Amino acid sequence: MALPAKVQRGFVDPLDMIGREFDTALNRFFQGGDAGRQYMAPYGVDIREDADHLYVEADIPGFKKEEVDVTLENQMLTISAEHREEQADQKKGDWLLNERRYARFQRSFTLPPSVDDQKVDAKLKDGVLTVTLNKREETKPRKIQIG
Repeated sequence: MALPAKVQRGFVDPLDMIGREFDTALNRFFQGGDAGRQYMAPYGVDIREDADHLYVEADIPGFKKEEVDVTLENQMLTISAEHREEQADQKKGDWLLNERRYARFQRSFTLPPSVDDQKVDAKLKDGVLTVTLNKREETKPRKIQIG
């Protein structure tokens, strides 16, 4: 079964990456923060299956279950989460860098037709969201008796 997922592969020079991160931090500092900007958090997702289920496990640390949304529509599973930090913390001092104020996560996967969209279970524990999707009975492997 193939689940389309966008995966970036290739070599990234660590020194080049450090330089870009440093430049970004300096730009944010001298431009007075990063108001209005949105960041897509780089959280990982694993997908596995057995004979009866399809399991989607997403790392979404720091999100509460009220901030997470799981939808299944037209064989498309979408996991999204959004976290906004309260503004009351600004009285503790002036920001030099403020990346934790807003975090957003969204991933979508096209599911195979063998998935039963009526039987879905989602649990969030220790920063890991686990979505369990049952397979349709008619698509499960079955042993055939030889007569």
